[in-house]
Amino acid sequence: MISLSICFGVLIIAYHSYAILIERVFTPDKRQTPAYRLRDNVDYVPMNSTRSALVELLNIAGTGPIFGALMGACFGPVVFLWIVLGAIFAGAVHDYMVGMISERHDGRSIAELSGIYLGKPAMHFMRCFSVVLLLLTGTVFVTSPAALIASLTPIGNDKLIWVIAILIYYVVATLLPIDKIIGKIYPVFGTTLLLMAFSILYGVIAGHLTIPEITLENLHPHDLPMWPYMFVTVACGAISGFHATQAPVVSKCISSEFHGRRVFYGAMLKESMIALIWAAGGVAFYQTTGGLQNAITTLGQSGTVYDISTGLLGTVGGILAIIGVIICPITSGDTAFRSARLILSEITGLDQKPIRNRLAITIPLLGLSAILTQLDFNVLWRYFSWSNQTLAMVTLWVVTAYLLKHKKNRWDSLFSAIPATFMSAVTSTYILVAKEGLRLSTKIAYPIGIIFATVCFGFYIRALVKKSAVYL
Repeated sequence: MISLSICFGVLIIAYHSYAILIERVFTPDKRQTPAYRLRDNVDYVPMNSTRSALVELLNIAGTGPIFGALMGACFGPVVFLWIVLGAIFAGAVHDYMVGMISERHDGRSIAELSGIYLGKPAMHFMRCFSVVLLLLTGTVFVTSPAALIASLTPIGNDKLIWVIAILIYYVVATLLPIDKIIGKIYPVFGTTLLLMAFSILYGVIAGHLTIPEITLENLHPHDLPMWPYMFVTVACGAISGFHATQAPVVSKCISSEFHGRRVFYGAMLKESMIALIWAAGGVAFYQTTGGLQNAITTLGQSGTVYDISTGLLGTVGGILAIIGVIICPITSGDTAFRSARLILSEITGLDQKPIRNRLAITIPLLGLSAILTQLDFNVLWRYFSWSNQTLAMVTLWVVTAYLLKHKKNRWDSLFSAIPATFMSAVTSTYILVAKEGLRLSTKIAYPIGIIFATVCFGFYIRALVKKSAVYL
């Protein structure tokens, strides 16, 4: 419990210190935000900082900091370090910077920002990569809650009924102005997500369960190496590329640039707290990492959440668990489709104020998703975590290019270049060693991963030297 308390304290201190430093690097000012300047009452709608922060939290969180944290906890309490340090120095920097850079560019997507700062080839790649990732995310967040609802309702096991119902909701949520559904109910669900996590912490404390203290020992029951698996398994809660697709949604709604630290950096640290609680609660409830791994294998992720919640909090816990594993993925799914619609509107040039233009993109997009729900995603979804972290890596390099271009102090770019280099090593090594990748031995994969990250950093140093020459 001491380690967990220290982790919470470090996150709070970071918000009042390192976050302020990152804010100063970006240098927000009093300029009019796109929410006012481009207001269309559909996607560009001003929201206050509290509402924006809770919408951002629910957009980026969903079940990510629950499922990922539970799987990451199988490595042992060493995962606490990755969640905390990853969030402070990588994930929150990633979220804040991409949200604010998007705001400075009229709310453009990460794909368009990639084109501006890394070139057109990067833009074309990121357009395809982002849309496919969002389509897969949205589709899976149709099937998983639909299956759970079908198993809990008297209608029976007909998952198709709930798939159709959720897709209809997605059509409505994706088409309607952001303040009509998302702006009204997401703050409530965001608050519920936080309440759910801290209720689990209360259950652990009230039940006198033992939360293990931090150790660097790898306790994974299957002897899975921490590098790079743990750094890919725990995405939401530490750093997640999916956030780069969600921040531009909220960047169109913030009413002041000075709200960015609370909205983007703060939301990431809240998600980190949620991940910490579930990681600690999972190991404490099942007593060992082996017990937790066995529960995930036999019950599945949703079943494990339900088991922990009811075991710690009884009927109340069951209700919270159902809310968490049904509502959270649905809310992440509809914002995934909303983001995909906005990226496709950038590609096609269709103005999104007329509803016919929104329909022209939304209906085919959700129609494709309906077809994909009939496929087996077990294999495809294995690639999601790697794709997610790869997107985070590219985003951090976009941020680095932005800082190199716009900030006279050349050293400011190190705040994103260092985590970008780290994530370059993580993603390249993972795809080389994983079963979903090339399955190379670690003796080959580890050096190649280091070389790739070194080459990326070398290009950065070259750009840094060029910038330095400009000011000599």
